[in-house]
Amino acid sequence: MNIVAHPPDLRAQALACLLDTDPAAKAQRVAALAQAWADGGCGLDAAAVFTPLDTIPGRPVRPELVPPRLVGRRSMATPEGRAMLIHALAHIEFNAVNLALDALWRFPGMPDQYYADWLRVAHEESTHYLLLDGHLHTLGHAYGDFPGHDSLWEMVEKTKNDVLARMALVPRTLEARGLDAIPPLRAKLAQAGDAAAAAILDIILRDEEGHVEIGNRWYLHLCRQRGLDPLPTYRELALRHEAPVLKGPFNLDARRRAGFSEAELAYLANG
Repeated sequence: MNIVAHPPDLRAQALACLLDTDPAAKAQRVAALAQAWADGGCGLDAAAVFTPLDTIPGRPVRPELVPPRLVGRRSMATPEGRAMLIHALAHIEFNAVNLALDALWRFPGMPDQYYADWLRVAHEESTHYLLLDGHLHTLGHAYGDFPGHDSLWEMVEKTKNDVLARMALVPRTLEARGLDAIPPLRAKLAQAGDAAAAAILDIILRDEEGHVEIGNRWYLHLCRQRGLDPLPTYRELALRHEAPVLKGPFNLDARRRAGFSEAELAYLANG
């Protein structure tokens, strides 16, 4: 009797990647999963409901997680200060890998393209993490040497029961802040003579526009599907889940490229 071997399921494999506690190993597993998907070596069960048996997300013992106000100031004037900044960025990108993997495995019943999109995000975020971690080593440090905070994952927990809230408040709110923050950081790093870090931030900004666009696209898709008006729905979700109030200046050109409407940009500008 011939036994037909079914290819591994994309969402189940994304959950396994999410549970991995080693950042470098996680990044390598995500890259392998993206390649397997591209090669047709993964299946997709969009209807499956998974129950993780381990703690989510998988992450290393270090860095120590502290309230954001205790992470520390990062001066560009010293190598130590630049290392602290690169570490903070690496921590954000490592968390962004976990955010994308969670969006991929957690929510059943979405179109196939939704899962392909979030696999792409996870892969690109893992590349960003590896670039920053590699640069951190050239500064004499490693990921975990400085504390970090858990604000990004806290919003993942708040929105774990509703994919609409997740799309509204993680990619198009928290991650979209990177579109505003990266250009001035890039300028400061370049002024401090760290051309390698500036080049990494160019890559991250380019990719983050695409990631925020994915969040915007699926948010609008879900609003249409549920018969909701996107702007007042966003306001209600932000209030319900206690999303941070975003403050300018905003990178309006990047936000437009990422799919924000003029009405949304006016709402941001007016606070």
